[in-house]
Amino acid sequence: MESRQAFKEIREGQIRPVYICFGTESYRMNEFAERLVAAVAEPEHRDMAIERFDTAEHSLDVILEEAETMPFLVPSKLVLVRDSVVFGSAKESAKTEHRPERLLAYMRKPFETTVLVFMVPHDKLDERKKTSKAAKQDGIAVNFSPLGPDELLQWIMGRATKQGRTMDRTAAEELIRRAGTEMGALSSETDKLCLHAGEGGTVTAEAVAELVPAGVEQSVFKLTEEIASLRTDKAIALYHDLLRRREEPIKLAALLVRQFRSMLYVKELGKQGYSPQQMAGQLGMHPYGVKVTADQAKAFSIERLTALLGGLAELDYEMKTGRVDKTLGLELWLLRTGSGAGMKA
Repeated sequence: MESRQAFKEIREGQIRPVYICFGTESYRMNEFAERLVAAVAEPEHRDMAIERFDTAEHSLDVILEEAETMPFLVPSKLVLVRDSVVFGSAKESAKTEHRPERLLAYMRKPFETTVLVFMVPHDKLDERKKTSKAAKQDGIAVNFSPLGPDELLQWIMGRATKQGRTMDRTAAEELIRRAGTEMGALSSETDKLCLHAGEGGTVTAEAVAELVPAGVEQSVFKLTEEIASLRTDKAIALYHDLLRRREEPIKLAALLVRQFRSMLYVKELGKQGYSPQQMAGQLGMHPYGVKVTADQAKAFSIERLTALLGGLAELDYEMKTGRVDKTLGLELWLLRTGSGAGMKA
């Protein structure tokens, strides 16, 4: 089951007795847990209605004993379990022994007054395990994979709408360019922008550019755009801004390597017919990041990307061995690259 379906069921008042939540989108998974908390218990009763465990520290016997215990002074309770062992591929701790057969029996006949939720922070369940197979067969495994590019934009605009503000697609795209794709950061920045816009106001791309500082990775992404367009003056100005923010030249060079390498991989995978979602899984990137990287890669040939990576590898060696001053070395590389010297466009 996809997370959208699970959220929809909660909105409609359908609460399942067992959920196995997995995926890398931790913000959405935690939001789902919060929705369950709100659905199961009133605020004043939550101390008695919510129990939390971790399979790295608690055995399944202890967890299931709690799940099979009647709630005290509340009609139902929620048992939240952080897990990387029972449904994930992490190794079991020597101090904690788990008996999966007891959990399988519980999943077949769950306790009526308990909602049992396992939260597995992995991109997939370990399907070699009987517990994972049973969860998928029973339809209680909920996938919290990153939102697609359009879904992420819609989510940002929808968050603004819920606060009585308007945000168009251009402003949402600018926010992602500056804040990245991590949903926790996007939510806090969206809330800040809505507060600035005021009741009934509009969040504009100009307001985003003014109020949301670009992170270092987003600045490096912009730096690659200036390199692609041979805008040497803007590339150097952006580099100097990063230096004023006390960013290390060696770190910046490493981030440039990662971005150029991602572009190279995206171009190669695109030739093989991979979809953006498949590329995201292969490269460990957010789907929106794949989309923007693919758009950016159109300005580079494979030959130029290979040459850029070779030049950065040489620069990295020279900086780390003291053959060149770090700050000056990267600036000279930007000057040479920005002029297009030795590069095939």
